[in-house]
Amino acid sequence: MQKLTKHLKSMTHVWIILLTITTATQSNAHHELEGRDIEHGAQLYQDHCASCHGVNLEGQPNWRDFNEDGSLPAPPHDETGHTWHHDTNMLFEYTKLGGQEALRRVGVKNYTSGMPAFDGILTDQDIWDILAYIRSTWSQEIQDLHATRH
Repeated sequence: MQKLTKHLKSMTHVWIILLTITTATQSNAHHELEGRDIEHGAQLYQDHCASCHGVNLEGQPNWRDFNEDGSLPAPPHDETGHTWHHDTNMLFEYTKLGGQEALRRVGVKNYTSGMPAFDGILTDQDIWDILAYIRSTWSQEIQDLHATRH
């Protein structure tokens, strides 16, 4: 009985630690997007992203169908797309490094990405402002779901 009690106390401590870490992680999730200049991000989006991803974040037609070169058309960044399914840091890397390099760095091979790199064109702050703008257009429900993607 003493062994069981000791084990239960130990497990209780583990659960408290896990709950604390989980709560801290969720409360800090998307801190990269807090306090960003959303108006600046909106302007940068129009200048650098809208030509492919759409003025209203609607993406290219048939964005789920492969192009002849094996790439996919630019997806929407509104709620109908899959941007909110991805973690914020992945979105940052994909934008900064370009799709091909970002995927290569995580071991994805034999996939052609049409996403260009914006490193040297946009600053890191610019990219965060754009991502904050995109996120700001989603409903609170989608923003909350996205916050779990860390």
